[in-house]
Amino acid sequence: MFSFLSREPVHDPLDAPTPTADTQVKTTTCYMCACRCGIRVHLREGEHGPEVRYIDGNPEHPLNKGVICAKGSSGIMKQVSPARLTQPLLRKAGSERGAGEFEPISWERAFDMLAERLGKIRATDPKKFALFTGRDQMQALTGLFARQFGTPNYAAHGGFCSVNMAAGMIYTIGGSFWEFGGPDLDRAKLFVMIGTAEDHHSNPMKIAISKFKRAGGRFISINPVRTGYSAIADEWIPIKPGTDGALFMALLHELIASDLIDHAFLKRFTNAPQLVVLDDCERQGLFAFDPDPTRGPPGDGRNPHNKLVWDLEQGSVKNAYPEGIADGCDPALEGHYTLADGTRVAPSFQLLRDRVASCTPEWAEAITGIDAQRIRKLAREMGETALRQAFELPIAWTDAWGKKHLTTQARPVAFHAMRGLAAHSNGFQTVRALAVLMSVLGTIDAPGGFRHKAPYPRHIVPNYRAFNDPGMIQPNTPLNAAPLGFPANPEELAINPDGSPIRIDHAFSWEHPLSAHGLMHNVITNAVKGDPYRIDTLLIFMANMAWNSSMNTMAVREMLNRKDEKGEHMIPFLVVCDAFQSETVAFADLVLPDTTYLERHDVMSMLDRPISEFDGPVDSVRIPVVPPTGQCKPFQEVLIELASRLKFPAFTTPEGGRKFTGYPDFVVNFQPQPGIGFLMGWRGKDGTEHLRGEPNPKQWEAYAQNNCVFQYHMPETMHYMRNWNREYLDFAKDKGWRQRNDPVQLALYSDTLQSFRLAAQGKSPGRQPPDALRERIDTYFDPLPFWYPPLEEASTDLDVYPLNAITQRPMAMYHSWDSQNAWLRQIHSHNYLHVNPLTAQAAGIADGGWCWVESQWGQVRCMLRYSEAVEPGTVWTWNAIGKADGAWQLAPGADEARKGFLLNHLISEELPCAGTASGRISNSDPVTGQAGWYDVRVRIRPAEPGEPEESFPQMASMPSAPGVLGKAASVLTYFAGRVKK
Repeated sequence: MFSFLSREPVHDPLDAPTPTADTQVKTTTCYMCACRCGIRVHLREGEHGPEVRYIDGNPEHPLNKGVICAKGSSGIMKQVSPARLTQPLLRKAGSERGAGEFEPISWERAFDMLAERLGKIRATDPKKFALFTGRDQMQALTGLFARQFGTPNYAAHGGFCSVNMAAGMIYTIGGSFWEFGGPDLDRAKLFVMIGTAEDHHSNPMKIAISKFKRAGGRFISINPVRTGYSAIADEWIPIKPGTDGALFMALLHELIASDLIDHAFLKRFTNAPQLVVLDDCERQGLFAFDPDPTRGPPGDGRNPHNKLVWDLEQGSVKNAYPEGIADGCDPALEGHYTLADGTRVAPSFQLLRDRVASCTPEWAEAITGIDAQRIRKLAREMGETALRQAFELPIAWTDAWGKKHLTTQARPVAFHAMRGLAAHSNGFQTVRALAVLMSVLGTIDAPGGFRHKAPYPRHIVPNYRAFNDPGMIQPNTPLNAAPLGFPANPEELAINPDGSPIRIDHAFSWEHPLSAHGLMHNVITNAVKGDPYRIDTLLIFMANMAWNSSMNTMAVREMLNRKDEKGEHMIPFLVVCDAFQSETVAFADLVLPDTTYLERHDVMSMLDRPISEFDGPVDSVRIPVVPPTGQCKPFQEVLIELASRLKFPAFTTPEGGRKFTGYPDFVVNFQPQPGIGFLMGWRGKDGTEHLRGEPNPKQWEAYAQNNCVFQYHMPETMHYMRNWNREYLDFAKDKGWRQRNDPVQLALYSDTLQSFRLAAQGKSPGRQPPDALRERIDTYFDPLPFWYPPLEEASTDLDVYPLNAITQRPMAMYHSWDSQNAWLRQIHSHNYLHVNPLTAQAAGIADGGWCWVESQWGQVRCMLRYSEAVEPGTVWTWNAIGKADGAWQLAPGADEARKGFLLNHLISEELPCAGTASGRISNSDPVTGQAGWYDVRVRIRPAEPGEPEESFPQMASMPSAPGVLGKAASVLTYFAGRVKK
């Protein structure tokens, strides 16, 4: 019996739930953020079927082990959100986009409209259809749909999220942070976190940090702001945004100068000893190689392992593999040498040493704001912990060249970094610098360091070529490659013969060659400008492009409604699929109501973004725990239906019939290669095979009976050193995660980047960049990491706009989704601009006062709060709490609209660029196209007396869409298996 003020807990969250006669408990996977924790959903039979009454963490789930956050437990309020869309909607004839005036239509009419329109596009010019998805966890399906349609115009959210992190690390060490790798805090002694907000890997990271600190580990946070994880760090080192790369270069300078580096690791497992051509020729800056094809293993096809090293023992050149790693050979890491044909060469590590020679702590202090002596101390602490507190585990393993290692070497320094590094226009090279820093310490896939998660590590460069042949864009024809991938050289760019972009977002063009995730933040701007061409239909899933997902929000809203001289919209047909009445829904021509995560099937697949652990692969699913609300359909089902109606080859039989009855059937039976499917658990006709096997018609039932998750524990001999672990490499190839089983040597020096630079310099044959972009490619495609100021600074008067402005997501909210949540709104109903008291007082702004924040691109009015937990040159706020009035079914005048605000109004999606057709170029990293969200510079001033005490700009209130729930359902209080009214 619950007793008021009793110290006795209401219930033990780890206890198995006790269903009553009218309650039941189902397991599924959370989607209140991208962490994907296991949850238990408590249900009670209601008037119209089962109703959610309580959500808690699932103690039997390997990812979160029962831990749940505020977002996860508040999923019940998302389910009954007043903003829920419940039926397909068509914009009323004669109404303007943005007015939010719709009429309900049937799904059959919606499907007929889409099938007819998309069918005509596919039969004439497939690239006029663009599919861009936001917070998507099913890219294996959406990417397949685009490829089967025949359009290259497909991208996911990564381009405006963290593609710099993914690409920068994958092109360097074969894996990256979060889903594909992370810090081994179980064995680390020092943990350094850089640029990471509290939403990144949320619950598992909290669990790991808590355990790490209780075990006596030391935690250092390097961030402009001390919130979230940083608040419990042993030491906070404030840094100016966008300068992390300079810090890493200075740390490399100190580590190399002090010889606190892992020589043995560098020589055997990286390209540090491989010889680089120094002569001025078409191979300048590339690795020297043995032209004899019989010498050395062939490699992955695009990067053969036929490079050369200099043997100090014999004073002669040798093949890097296997001679260069043979017993008795001592590959040089430094020096300058001459090959037999007179070619001058040097080990790539020598070039790295030369690069960081001038990157002193004093140099970095002037850039980062961190004291030079603190940088020296930090470097010494990292190096001494990695090398002098090292230990060995009694785990034997065999490397890719057959050498038996009796133990596994630990390097107990772990790092973690995310969007704070990625969301800058210098982020790719910054992330490269961090990956190189981790590599020289020998921490890659070592105990206590950075550890991969299956299916990573990938090849460097991964064997996923993006579509790049304009001749293959043919009517009613699938593309011969996926729209997204990893280019290895200029020949793999998605460009036309004249060098212009194939894609509407300019991804994989000379503007952004390695844009592995596409540029979602530029699709609307480019489509409206017709650059490089006009499109017909844009389908947006789960992305609030008319509000917080766009840079330059007001201009994007105007562009969505812009018309040509004939009175036709510049983007003729806009389809929006969402579960809620977001700001973007108001601009749609056709609205498709999506389900919530509690109403649909989903897969967190090895073909996409699994939830793997360090000791082996893990995938998971969502299984509906309640029926769909109203007429809502999962977007996955929408795609399967359209693919079947449009007769995509992968979705139909040779006779033209449907191959799949729906999404669950597709997940079970679709196989990209024999025995490999979306789910790896309980395969085979009888469900007894794992990782690989025939489709199992009862696979979904097996997952439902096992907490919606499958986990495979690899033998201990495969847990570490997986870039070079022969047993793991063979295993991964057999299970379909890799095309080849060759080793993945770390790319301290990137000949991939150098191949683009040579083209820009006119030294190599083949594709050449436009003259206007030669200097850009030459500058930023440096094979060694380097720091440069964010690109926006070149077009900004830094004296007029002296402050950096950044956003973070609060721990209790995720994107736009949760500021409509009735429970979470009580934590954050609006946001403030957080400013150091010294900075605010110098501007004459009181704590809690109204102020103006101005950039060269726009201005916002907001409330300001003093905070000592932010470095003086930075201002920041929570992202996506501010809302347009009436959106998300918030009451008129709600705090989110009147007090909340977006920094997006201060950011431009383009920057000046002389020589381009428009004189503009995306405000993005020049290598990957990552949006430069955190590059904007601002100034602040107090609001004038008498000004309205409300945020600026303000929007006209959105009307309610037909069929929205409109009011929260009454929710009963759940106590320990009993429901009280």
